[in-house]
Amino acid sequence: MRRLFLAAVLAALGAPFSTPARNPPAPPCALAVEFPYYLCPRAHWERELVWLKNAGVRMVEFPVPWNWHEVAAGDYDFAGRTSPRRDLAGLLRLLHRLGLEAWVRPLGTVPDWPRGGAPVNASAAARREWIKRLRELLELQMAAHSGPIVFLEGAELGLGGAAPPAPVTTLSAMDPNAFTRSRAALATARGVVLWRDVEEGLYPAGWGPEPGAVLRPGAVNLEGSETPAVRGIERDAALLRNWAPLLAQLDPAAPPRLATGKPADPLAAAQLSSPGASAVIATNPGLDAFHDDLRAWDPAGKHALTIPRVTVPPGESLWLPVSVSLAGSGLCRECSNFSPNARIVYATAELLAVEYENGILAMEFAAPVAGQALLQLDREPVGPYLAGGNEVDFDWDEKTQRVPLTIPAGRAPDYRVRVGLAIEAPETAAFFDDLHRLVIGQANPVATSYTSPELASRSRLRLPDGYQATREPHPGAATELPEIHYRVTVPADAAHGDFASLGLEADGLLLGRARLQLFRPVSLRAAQAVDLHFGPNGRLETDPPVVPVEPRAGTDLDIVVRNNWPAIQTFRLTAAGDRLEFLPASTEISIGATAERHISLRVFGEADGAGLREWRLAAAGAGTAELTLRALLIPRGRTVAWTADLDSDGSPEWILESQKARAIFSSADGGRWMEFSSKDNDENFLPLAGAFAGAGAVEVKIDGDGLEFTGKGWRRRVRLTGTRLEIEQNTPLPADRLTALKRSNVTLVIEHPSPTSASYTLQ
Repeated sequence: MRRLFLAAVLAALGAPFSTPARNPPAPPCALAVEFPYYLCPRAHWERELVWLKNAGVRMVEFPVPWNWHEVAAGDYDFAGRTSPRRDLAGLLRLLHRLGLEAWVRPLGTVPDWPRGGAPVNASAAARREWIKRLRELLELQMAAHSGPIVFLEGAELGLGGAAPPAPVTTLSAMDPNAFTRSRAALATARGVVLWRDVEEGLYPAGWGPEPGAVLRPGAVNLEGSETPAVRGIERDAALLRNWAPLLAQLDPAAPPRLATGKPADPLAAAQLSSPGASAVIATNPGLDAFHDDLRAWDPAGKHALTIPRVTVPPGESLWLPVSVSLAGSGLCRECSNFSPNARIVYATAELLAVEYENGILAMEFAAPVAGQALLQLDREPVGPYLAGGNEVDFDWDEKTQRVPLTIPAGRAPDYRVRVGLAIEAPETAAFFDDLHRLVIGQANPVATSYTSPELASRSRLRLPDGYQATREPHPGAATELPEIHYRVTVPADAAHGDFASLGLEADGLLLGRARLQLFRPVSLRAAQAVDLHFGPNGRLETDPPVVPVEPRAGTDLDIVVRNNWPAIQTFRLTAAGDRLEFLPASTEISIGATAERHISLRVFGEADGAGLREWRLAAAGAGTAELTLRALLIPRGRTVAWTADLDSDGSPEWILESQKARAIFSSADGGRWMEFSSKDNDENFLPLAGAFAGAGAVEVKIDGDGLEFTGKGWRRRVRLTGTRLEIEQNTPLPADRLTALKRSNVTLVIEHPSPTSASYTLQ
């Protein structure tokens, strides 16, 4: 039974057991991540912010470009009226809903943005009006009004926003040395560490810092794929989740040295010390692993302490605990059962969290290599000891009342490992039964178990704000432990992928917790949806998705339906759209627990139809979902010219599409040719900057099945036939800087028959 409780406690380790107070006082050392919302498609905001929150990031930083929000003289857009990316009011609401904090820079220079965010020839009167509009927008979003804005730079606004604590250490997630630099900043226990270049940015058409600029590099690309660089941010955030409240108490101590008394070269070592908790920050900037004994200061014993066999891999930095109290003044939650002498003497792995629950002392480490911890306790533990999911032997020294524990190496990339030691057999305990997720907007079954009927009768369920629970009648079947079953309803506006913490308490004590991820009841996706390409590697899902359809014969679409319930569910799918026919128009499908199935849906259009048609796919059953899509009707042997805002920047793209190829153009950047892709291999044959990029906007109109571009002093016509794109201009064409190339058995062939014409063929 103790092993069962131990596993339950380890599963919940690191989860808050109550809703934290919104916007508590900022610690003297904070972590923030830049989130330039104007460079991120609006449909991605929630996904990326939930990812940051789940990584442990508490605060996002962003400037507010004046020239982006003032769309014309005196005309301001803060609600997404002219571009979804201008919905600053919506961003602040989203941050509030997710419990994230904001550090806003509304009046300073905006990096990597035209004119640093300033309008052309802005007058003093225009600036006063801009400040007035900002004040109206931001005032009720301040922390003083329970809003998300904690730091606000700009005294002219008169909103009393605090500036971030100094110094501000700005790091690029693209810098391979950023993680060790961040640890050097955290070792001072002061200021803010600001990570930039985390999200790959997509400039709105015509808003790049130079003509043809498309993407701003980031460690997380537009598809959400991460590079190893983001692990430094996640490691810092995981560390500060529990250490941040202690930083104000920590003071620098003498740097640790080798046990021989010599400097710890080549290790860069520092120590922060306080009576309740101390840490050695060991950073290895070298190319070889460091492995030696370190001597540090033990504030509890007021003497030097030797930490044996410290190993720091090259390029790593570890926050090693020294003399961390288990009596409540250190990191440990709910540790009232320990005396002031109980402590973690040291550990050779990075300590992230300590908790005590149901007689179990649980710890979480970041351990790139195996290590050990030495505990000073009041009494001999009853065991067992679980490390990384395995039961491990331990030795108790009765004379010193210390127990050394092995810490297994964690798995890359975050190296997290959880260990737990049963200190005493709990007289009372409660836990959640096999619960891993909750479904948004639904009443979820939640089973709980208790060590006695009396405890069950005195217990209550603790929920996050906005959640509701009702007890369910339970037949009282013969089970080993008494049970209470609940139905927990998750608010409909909860964010997909976010986490919620539930707790069980009795007699004022927390007895059990669960940290559960939130999911929509059902997810829908069209597998053949068109991606917008940027160069050979960049991709962006269009919103709403676009699927090509041959109208007369019809096209089979592969629809992916995912059931996010932890049980088999049946859903009814219905499809309906403008001048479209669907076979079947309605169908039922049963899907296993947390599984997905593919269904084939044939779509027809009117025989001579061409262009975009909007349609909707809906799922109903154990929850509902609706997906808005656009069908692009392309009759066989023809080319269709169409236009849509594919990257949600407020500026439409112009597309020529056949059944074999797709060419996409911008009405900004001088009519830049953005993409030329083959449908046989889904490859884009243009470089990231495209071709024919220039300054300023051009006029574009559909000319039959082609496009006509009009700029200053020139007119360009573009035609696509099959896989051959022909361009003619009334003046000499600018250099395209393209070369013939081959990708996946498709070759781009380029011809320039005259200075005013060119052809590009995929064959």
